[in-house]
Amino acid sequence: MPELLLELFSEEIPARFQRRAAEDLKKAVTDALVEAGLLYEGARAYVTPRRLALTVTGVPARSPDTHEERKGPKVGAPQQAIDGFLRAAGLSSIDEAKIESDAKKGDFYVAHVHRPGADAESLLSAILPRIVAGFSWAKSMRWGSGSMNWVRPLRAITATFGTENDEPVVIAFAADGLASGQTTYGHRFLAPEPIRVKRFDDYVTALERASVVLDLDRRKDIIQTDADNLAFAQGLKIIEDAGLLEEVAGLVEWPVVMMGSFDPKFLELPEEVIIATIRANQKCFCLRDGSGRLAPNFIITANTVAADGGATIVAGNERVIRARLSDAMFFYNHDLATPLADGLPKLKETVFHARLGSQFERVERLVKLAGEIAPLVGADVEEAKRAASLAKADLVTGMVGEFPELQGLMGRYYALAQGESPAVANAVRDHYKPLGPTDYVPSEPVAIAVALADKLDLLTGFWAIDEKPTGSRDPFALRRAALGVIRIVTDNALRFPLKVEKDLLAFFHDRLKVSLRDAGARHDLVDAVISPDSNDILEITQRVEALSRLLATEDGANLLAGYRRAVNIVVAEEKKDGRTYAGAVETAALRQPEEVVLADAAHAAAETVSDNLAQDDYAAAVAALSALRTPVDNFFDKVLVNDPDAEVRVNRLNLLARLRDTMHLVADFGKIAGA
Repeated sequence: MPELLLELFSEEIPARFQRRAAEDLKKAVTDALVEAGLLYEGARAYVTPRRLALTVTGVPARSPDTHEERKGPKVGAPQQAIDGFLRAAGLSSIDEAKIESDAKKGDFYVAHVHRPGADAESLLSAILPRIVAGFSWAKSMRWGSGSMNWVRPLRAITATFGTENDEPVVIAFAADGLASGQTTYGHRFLAPEPIRVKRFDDYVTALERASVVLDLDRRKDIIQTDADNLAFAQGLKIIEDAGLLEEVAGLVEWPVVMMGSFDPKFLELPEEVIIATIRANQKCFCLRDGSGRLAPNFIITANTVAADGGATIVAGNERVIRARLSDAMFFYNHDLATPLADGLPKLKETVFHARLGSQFERVERLVKLAGEIAPLVGADVEEAKRAASLAKADLVTGMVGEFPELQGLMGRYYALAQGESPAVANAVRDHYKPLGPTDYVPSEPVAIAVALADKLDLLTGFWAIDEKPTGSRDPFALRRAALGVIRIVTDNALRFPLKVEKDLLAFFHDRLKVSLRDAGARHDLVDAVISPDSNDILEITQRVEALSRLLATEDGANLLAGYRRAVNIVVAEEKKDGRTYAGAVETAALRQPEEVVLADAAHAAAETVSDNLAQDDYAAAVAALSALRTPVDNFFDKVLVNDPDAEVRVNRLNLLARLRDTMHLVADFGKIAGA
């Protein structure tokens, strides 16, 4: 079957847009093919700095004929309904429709719509220009006198269609005056001559000969492998950086890896500063030596094979990196000479949020809140306040101004150098943590106090001004802040009740549900444990874990079945009798041994569960419920709840209600699947 090859050749596409653009092109074309009735076999998209490419295999040469019966309005229906039916069916007159009869609904119109298939070539000539013209980029531009928007100026369009054995045809169309053809170009410097291509296989081969590696992931593999080998030969190891590798692979069509070096005196800088400087300015990888220390070397990925073996390229990068590291050294020494606390007044000039004040005002709130939290997490109150007062101070330093991603981290370096305690310095660094699901969680008490204060101030502040996340929109990262609180509390096993407004507490519940489900907890168990006023994250987590263990046992499964039966009976009888059954269980009204045993067991379980919950021993509380399994089974085997004696019947219904309420001390078992 025929194959489609499409290439959109342009000026350099920003690396951050490339992978998404390739997938968007693939989806747009394949969706359009399916909609046109051209069901293909496979599709793959590719991208380099100067081209988006797509191959779609197994495309039929023609779309199939289709026949559709479209039911219309009843005969005699208003003209408006008939006109709408004609438009939808593509008929010019109601005489073109047939009249069919239904024994119940009477006569109605039916349109028999036959649509003949079309040549794939014709369909593609209409599909492709529409996709190119409407292609969406995060940022686009216009050039020359044209009206087209594209990420960078388009220079050529290749669009061929055909089989292996036949000469492919060019899908003829134009985009803003640029006509499609079958000519592309190789590497800008190494092989800039035009290349005539027919189909995908010879297209890839021709590009390779012209020093272009089409596949982004293959370029990544080349860079990674060559960099690892080059580093290994020098007794070094590359510092892994997935984001930088993706970016660098998007900057080159023919990757050539080289190694440069810098003056070891710059190793006096914090290694994070060196890495950030080299990464941000030159897109180079840093290296470690055999002992794990940062090495005075870096990996360059060039986009050409240099005649001098890369000496000029390496020297140029070394010159730029030396200048940037010299700037970093200046910032660092200048920042060290200024006590962190001296920078706090400058925070008055920095707006945190128009309705929540300046960063200085926020720091004042953090100091107060951290002092209140400190005793609850075992932290020294004065150290927590001191750390909170310095937490944002590095925002006005020269180094963080240059590299905002180093905020907190630089504050720690400066705090330690200026005589602050390790606990305070670490809290300055860690109060932003965790920043994501794989980031580490603060574990030192002072850091915990300041990190919780930072996130709770953020959440309560934006809740107070009604700036809450909506759908996928969360500009202030409030979901991340709530998940951060949850991870800090659970990872450190903290009893830390959340004293927040009801709506914010519900938001925490939603985030906790996501967190627990991601960890493998059953959604119904989470719902069973959380109530609207549940404000202890650790307690909720422990209850879910304990309940999950119980229900994984035979006793737990049978107890759940007994609970279900008991509740169904009570609910049915309450509805029938128009009353509730929640009275005391009268010992004198217990007639059979099985109900006596169940009454005693329910009473004992209620006391044990309550005692265990008071001691925060949720595992023991849940385990105590398992003792009810046998009494419940025997009760339903031997006892008739709806006894003819009204007093006995009421007492038994009260007993079942007591069983339900005892189990509800731990969780709402009615929310558990199957209950």
